[in-house]
Amino acid sequence: MASKKPNHVVVMAFPFGTHAIPLLNLVRRLAIQAPTLTFSFFSASKSNQSVFGTSSPNDIPSNIKPYDVDDGVPKDFTGHPMAEINFFLKSMVENYRNGIHSVYGDEMKMIKCFICDSFLYFGSDMADELGVPLVSFWTAGPCSLSTNFYTDLIRQSITLGPNGIQGSEEELIDFIPGLSLIRIKDLQEGVLYGCLDPEFSLMMHKMGSTLPQATAVTMNSFAELDLPILEDFKCKFQKCLTLGPFTLTSHNPSHVHDDPNGCLAWLDKQNPTSVAYISFGTVTTPPPDELAALAEGLEESGVPFLWSLKDHSVGQLPIGFLERTRKRGYIVPWTPQQQVLGHNAVGVFVTHGGWNSVIESIMAGVPMICRPFFGDQRINCRMVSDVWGIGTRIKDGVFTKDGTMECLDMIFSEEKLREKVGALRGLAKHAVGPKGSSTKNFSTLAEIVCKD
Repeated sequence: MASKKPNHVVVMAFPFGTHAIPLLNLVRRLAIQAPTLTFSFFSASKSNQSVFGTSSPNDIPSNIKPYDVDDGVPKDFTGHPMAEINFFLKSMVENYRNGIHSVYGDEMKMIKCFICDSFLYFGSDMADELGVPLVSFWTAGPCSLSTNFYTDLIRQSITLGPNGIQGSEEELIDFIPGLSLIRIKDLQEGVLYGCLDPEFSLMMHKMGSTLPQATAVTMNSFAELDLPILEDFKCKFQKCLTLGPFTLTSHNPSHVHDDPNGCLAWLDKQNPTSVAYISFGTVTTPPPDELAALAEGLEESGVPFLWSLKDHSVGQLPIGFLERTRKRGYIVPWTPQQQVLGHNAVGVFVTHGGWNSVIESIMAGVPMICRPFFGDQRINCRMVSDVWGIGTRIKDGVFTKDGTMECLDMIFSEEKLREKVGALRGLAKHAVGPKGSSTKNFSTLAEIVCKD
């Protein structure tokens, strides 16, 4: 009797930040294209509840099955979120293996492919053991992937002394293809200095060294945005496939269109390209003194603004600010960001520079004012301001009243920024068109994942 053909794809998500959602968007596209395959989506229960619990049944194809893995966090733990991540990192290899074996048992031969968040570097070993392809999915941009890949070269090339870097943090890492304008100070923690945590840095280092083993390295970007970096990747990786922007290629779940705070109706009343939209993502908020300085700059500039700010932070704004700006400012705890950026009233995006936000801003043709906090945000913001020329960074990386006003004035008076981001928007739309690079790359990916 002939054995059954393998028809299961194991998907392994990193369950923190905004990692799981773009991975699910990619898997959703593959699941629709290959309805006879089962996509087993493994992640921590809290992440699965967030990702799958907020989607209506019609948004998730029936051949995607979520499974929980242990997050390694002790019961009744109430410590810092970073400590939760550390518990997860220390136990993730064993926990993912256990989770997958608990589902498949003696039927591991049913697995035909692994799709893993790039952080989960050990996926390459699991795929090798079964002799199946591994697709590595990088949720950020090519620039930060490059610095992780070249971590060893950077460490060998930059002289470190007992007190840190010998020389200036302004020194360029121009020995890496496509990063000739990136400075030492733009690097992520853990590449050269300032480790977020040893466990996290170790994970990133292992990830960079195992990427060449992947059958394909994929990412939410488009080829024309970072050609020199991607050309280099083609020589280093078996396949490097840009598949985005996902905002144009993904099926939009119905809940994405929710606007409980009436942001779009408020924007409808504003003049075209007049509004500053302010959001620093789901994880970061500027410290109180910077929130006050940003508010003071907004108030004195006279620019209308829509500000996504959690309720507990509103109390840190200057006394009387809400009343004085009520006629031209709107502060809400949550916005439908993609729709807000796409509204013709928005003229600038004040952002932390997370990759998803940068891509969404490009897709909306909106220039940016960047205030990065950690991780890849610094290098993304440097690309925005100095490489692509589609925005600016807050002076010295800290909001001041005068610095905020200078940036707002520069964005609203410099039409070239808007022209450049509009040109990138056009390239992105072409990339996902019938003959575009992202469309061709998705076909290549589908052949890897779905072939008999």
